[in-house]
Amino acid sequence: MTTDTAQTTARTATLRLPDAPEYTLPVVVGSEGERAVEIAKLRDATGYITLDSGYASTGSCASDITFIDGDHGVLRYRGYPIEQLAARSSFVEVAWLLIFGELPTAEQMASFSRLLTDNELLHESLRHHFEGFPPSAHPMAMLSAMINASSCYHPDLLVEDGEEHFITSTAKLISKVRTIAAFSYKKSIGQPLIYPHPERSYCRNFLHMMFSIPYAEYHCRPAVLEAFVKFLILHADHEQNCSTSTVRMVASSGANLFASIAAGVCALWGPLHGGANQAAIEMLLQIRDSGARVKDVVEAVKAKQFRLMGFGHRVYKSYDPRAGILKDALRAMMKVSEASDNLMEIAMELEEAALTDDYFISRNLYPNVDFYSGLILRQIGIPIPMFTVMFAIGRVPGWIAHWYEQRRHGGRIFRPRQIYTGHTQRDYVSLRERGCAVDQDCSHSF
Repeated sequence: MTTDTAQTTARTATLRLPDAPEYTLPVVVGSEGERAVEIAKLRDATGYITLDSGYASTGSCASDITFIDGDHGVLRYRGYPIEQLAARSSFVEVAWLLIFGELPTAEQMASFSRLLTDNELLHESLRHHFEGFPPSAHPMAMLSAMINASSCYHPDLLVEDGEEHFITSTAKLISKVRTIAAFSYKKSIGQPLIYPHPERSYCRNFLHMMFSIPYAEYHCRPAVLEAFVKFLILHADHEQNCSTSTVRMVASSGANLFASIAAGVCALWGPLHGGANQAAIEMLLQIRDSGARVKDVVEAVKAKQFRLMGFGHRVYKSYDPRAGILKDALRAMMKVSEASDNLMEIAMELEEAALTDDYFISRNLYPNVDFYSGLILRQIGIPIPMFTVMFAIGRVPGWIAHWYEQRRHGGRIFRPRQIYTGHTQRDYVSLRERGCAVDQDCSHSF
């Protein structure tokens, strides 16, 4: 729901403050019944602001894009349940839906797919940029830097010029980000760069660039491709998380699309945000390598001697709907896999404990999307340092959708307030007065 369509009801809330007149606040109700108290004019009217560290109870915007009901495990993109989209849609179709608000027509889908193919190559000069990174460079650092660098080769796209221009910018960014990601991986392992193939679909093409080598082309099994598509769809958007809020914050300044998305990549890089699937895999590896029994791990968790990763969620207070979809996709992959993965067995045991033990149930510690996404990426062959990059590729359409919505309806630049807790006014004291020794030169060196 955009700012233009938010419904202000006849109901109001009354705020009583010390040393201020009683103030009436309008109540806003969203299309799914979510309620908010509008405080935009509170400071001007009363001199007060609200304080909400971490924004746990603050709505930063009204949006049409994604709806989450964390209490009941509901996630919808533009009104469509995530279960239906994961089962029947494609990543490219979901990208269009998120950005433009409706499922594409056959003509729009064909046209957008052609744009993605036409823009999948990077300018050849950008190869030299990859060569400038050390082998130890983190792929997320390369991804963020190269998104900004690639925009320098398309200066015409940095100036807004209507919807068709925006569609072209969107296609360039969505298409090139997977090429940048694949090139970053090849650079990190010292292999030759593999160019995209114009006859392959978006997801199949990415896996080709990741795993093909000049003398051996990669061919993925249908179950692997299907799991990867679901992974991207399920990560495409998730309302006002840290990275999406960052994109909207940067967009409010008037920054171009490429710069705003690069900022989102940097926010996602944080281990408390995009690194959760990596942490879950590392936890499973730790359990496996230690030889510990899962029931002993569960008891250690209860005793607060071991931290369980991939369980619980800031928003969901029930089973994360994305986790169940990815678990089924992982099982389908394992059925056709030639290699067994004992991490999967450990994961299944942990999930069973979480779903049957009162300790976990009472604390809403259900498996979340990160618990299974890491296992899927590992089974595909994606190395752990690339996990967050995979997350970023999936999230780009959602970031673009929020950038577009912010630019159309956002209004003024974001400028949060604060409650200052530092020193009150004090006077400057010279260096000599602060105790400079008699035989010491206290004069400035400039």
